[in-house]
Amino acid sequence: MITFAVLTVSDKGARGEREDRSGQAIIDLCQDLPAKLIRYDIVPDERDIIAEKLREYADTPGIDIVLTTGGTGVSPRDVTPEATLAVIDRELPGYAEVMRSESFKKTPHAVLSRAVAGIRMQTLIVNLPGSPRAVRENLSVIKPSLVHAVEKIKGDESDCGTQ
Repeated sequence: MITFAVLTVSDKGARGEREDRSGQAIIDLCQDLPAKLIRYDIVPDERDIIAEKLREYADTPGIDIVLTTGGTGVSPRDVTPEATLAVIDRELPGYAEVMRSESFKKTPHAVLSRAVAGIRMQTLIVNLPGSPRAVRENLSVIKPSLVHAVEKIKGDESDCGTQ
């Protein structure tokens, strides 16, 4: 069983002006994983607040994955990638690459995503887009590898080719 946290980044969501359908989409998609939701929060598009929450999640024992939604585009308030890069120890570019590649098959706007993924200590952090549809499309692409990624991050030394 892996554990995860969901962080929705949205000014309107943080003010209670918009229902968080993207965070709920993440939670719904993770239902068929051997995973348990540990934390869920909504924060405004503020780099320092996002980074603080990511550190809090990753530095809390028992949270294996942090999935963010929102703030990955090119708008001036989109700062989730910068906040994530400020807290991770190692970047994991394959996740962002495959998400953009698969999304591009559906929309040319996928090239505007600045989502990143990386590892802080023993926690995987992945940025997802802010729309429910894009969350479903992107998370579906990486979901088959999440449990294996957590195992490896935690030190599993078994050969990847034998699993």
